[in-house]
Amino acid sequence: MGTVFANTAEVTAAAGQHLGYSDWLEIDQDRINTFADATGDHQWIHVDPEAAAEGPFGATIAHGYLTLSLASMFLPQVMEVQGVSMGINYGVNKVRFLTPVVVGSRLRAGVELSQVDQIEGGIQAVATITIEIEGSERPAAVIESVSRFID
Repeated sequence: MGTVFANTAEVTAAAGQHLGYSDWLEIDQDRINTFADATGDHQWIHVDPEAAAEGPFGATIAHGYLTLSLASMFLPQVMEVQGVSMGINYGVNKVRFLTPVVVGSRLRAGVELSQVDQIEGGIQAVATITIEIEGSERPAAVIESVSRFID
């Protein structure tokens, strides 16, 4: 576990800090295929290893939205807020997909607590989540994720 906050006051005090990194996760073809089935996006670059081997990346790649959705798994590994009645995903301010994620790649997320604002009944926190690809200088994605924590 990364950073555990006892309450929203501790989260507010940590604004601007890097909170740590998630575990590494290998992106295999089964995960890509399952995401394709869930979303109906069966483009060959994702689900046809033979055709993708002849394509621009030499193999299948993960959907951008698959990479984005992993933020929901990675963020709780890095940041936990205790002493609240609930935490909710409020959305994203910005998402950029910078590098394709080739099947077999390993990903992890680094999290910076970019901004914390008071809202009625709690706080709104913006976490900049950088999805890294092991061995790559450029990240797969950078996400400004917005969460609300209600006291």
